[in-house]
Amino acid sequence: MPAITLPDGSVRRFDAAVTGTEIAAAIGPGLAKAAIAIEVDGALWDLARPIEHDARVRLITRKDPEALELIRHDCAHVLAEAVQELFPGTQVTIGPPIENGFYYDFARDTPFTPEDFPAIEAKMREIIARGAAFERIVTTRHEAIDLFRSKGEKYKVQLIEDLPQGETITLYRQGQWTDLCRGPHMPTVGHVGDAFRLMKVAGAYWRGDHRNAMLSRIYGTAWRDRKELDAYLHQLEEAERRDHRRIGKEMGLFHLQEEAVGSVFWHPKGWRLYRTAESYMRRRLDAAGYVEVKTPQLVDRALWEASGHWEKFRENMFVANVEDEGEKSRVLALKPMNCPCHVQIFNTTIRSYRDLPLRMAEFGSCHRYEPSGALHGIMRVRAFTQDDAHIFCTEAQIADETVRFVDLLSSIYRDFGFAEFRVKFSDRPAKRAGTDAVWDQAEAALKEACATAGVAYTLNPGEGAFYGPKLEFVLRDAIGRDWQCGTLQVDFVLPERLDALYVAQDGSRRRPVMLHRAILGSFERFLGILIEQYAGRFPLWLAPVQAVVATITSDADAYAREVAGALARAGLAVEADLSNAKIQAKIREHSVAHVPVIVVVGRKEAEARTVALRRLGGEAQQIMALDQAVATLAAEATPPDLRGPATVEAAA
Repeated sequence: MPAITLPDGSVRRFDAAVTGTEIAAAIGPGLAKAAIAIEVDGALWDLARPIEHDARVRLITRKDPEALELIRHDCAHVLAEAVQELFPGTQVTIGPPIENGFYYDFARDTPFTPEDFPAIEAKMREIIARGAAFERIVTTRHEAIDLFRSKGEKYKVQLIEDLPQGETITLYRQGQWTDLCRGPHMPTVGHVGDAFRLMKVAGAYWRGDHRNAMLSRIYGTAWRDRKELDAYLHQLEEAERRDHRRIGKEMGLFHLQEEAVGSVFWHPKGWRLYRTAESYMRRRLDAAGYVEVKTPQLVDRALWEASGHWEKFRENMFVANVEDEGEKSRVLALKPMNCPCHVQIFNTTIRSYRDLPLRMAEFGSCHRYEPSGALHGIMRVRAFTQDDAHIFCTEAQIADETVRFVDLLSSIYRDFGFAEFRVKFSDRPAKRAGTDAVWDQAEAALKEACATAGVAYTLNPGEGAFYGPKLEFVLRDAIGRDWQCGTLQVDFVLPERLDALYVAQDGSRRRPVMLHRAILGSFERFLGILIEQYAGRFPLWLAPVQAVVATITSDADAYAREVAGALARAGLAVEADLSNAKIQAKIREHSVAHVPVIVVVGRKEAEARTVALRRLGGEAQQIMALDQAVATLAAEATPPDLRGPATVEAAA
């Protein structure tokens, strides 16, 4: 006689084992129709699975967040059935839901191509229209192996053989097709709906091991309805249009090449963008009470061993062996992060409690090994610069420093055009340094700091750094994508390992707490995000070329040089286009290069000492006196942190 507790706290009792379907029907016909799964004591179950014990339950409908994973999982099963109907002899392997979609890996002699998609999608719609029920079957290891062996499914046999002894083995049948699966699934195949699309194919080694067979992987996406699907496809189109690699080439910002895999060749315009962001950050940190330092890139293995990085992070480090006869035994590593070096600076003198908090910042050049397949433009590289800082403080200062940091980070994000962000709390990972007691202390301190700072967060279990829990600050860009950028980590471990001490008020020696923090994350990645956020159309203060003075006729060349000189003296990054091309061709060329302002001058403007301003993306021209134009553009090009009331008024 199970007692079923509903989300509102009410309890319903049943005379015998009860299914989610029956619970939904007992509540009401609307819910019975809408329900697609049930959460039982925190775990998702099929609606048809009997509940034989007292339990807390929550019925899942298509409106709930869990629905998307169910839809995508079911859609992967439909894909597999469709493929085997269309291409007999194809073996199925695994097909999980993933972010924004799903995939399924197939074993066949001829890899799939996108040309196969129309036929597969048509067959999927046919299967969905049949509306077969998903049937959960609990079976034995022996029976499951016999079933799949009889079908020639050697990969499924291997999966079953590798399951731990005592593991419950479940199959799911939809019509005449059966798959090995842990579940859960929605009631019927028909619940998948028609909001799906096959996206791409790729090769994938069985179990991710290059020594194994190459499989053919089909990726798809699936959503609750066509509206969601169309929105996602539009987002993909926008992402392609905003791709920082294409825009970077159009604007002449940077390039990448095989001779320096994972490293960026910054061109003059790109480096100007970089320096603008760096100068802004340096001013903000100076004003916030940080001291800037610079530490070596090559550091002896001994320091990385002492810090714990050699044990926990070695696979991501670049290592150099010294060939000099006197130093043959010496192993150096390119620093993957700055923190151990900052502790060395802290340790060079006796520190007092009066010195704390000590906010130590570095735009540190770091190197980390990333697999070549993971590299992506300037978003994911091997050589990068962190806007890194470490705050050495007492435990009592953690909350105040968190408040200060969040305020600073919020202001900086607003200046770059990100009005909102969300926060994830990442706690202890499986691979970590320090005792559980130390981690308990660090996690409690960070949670208390969040409460003091008014920071709401969602849990991100197991994703902390190996030396401490962290907050991850996630930005949402103009097309709805999330980017994790800033971090704040509470670290009791590294000061202990590297013997950092300060003299407390009572004269005793104590360990400082280290707060590891970054705002941008890395300059390279953040600039890539900015390029895509603005689609290359930067606000004037960030634009690498802020204005181009373009002549209509050669009669205005001398005046164009005067205008360009006046703008340059006012602090703008300006170029003059005195070529013989027609003015419309000049406007097209500089618009493609995403120049925010084109200053058009001809004989008439020279005589009147005026200019015609054309804004990127606009057709209209604004005629202004030269002095007024210079003042307006100079005010608009002033970085946000340097703007006063007069600057804002001039820009308006």
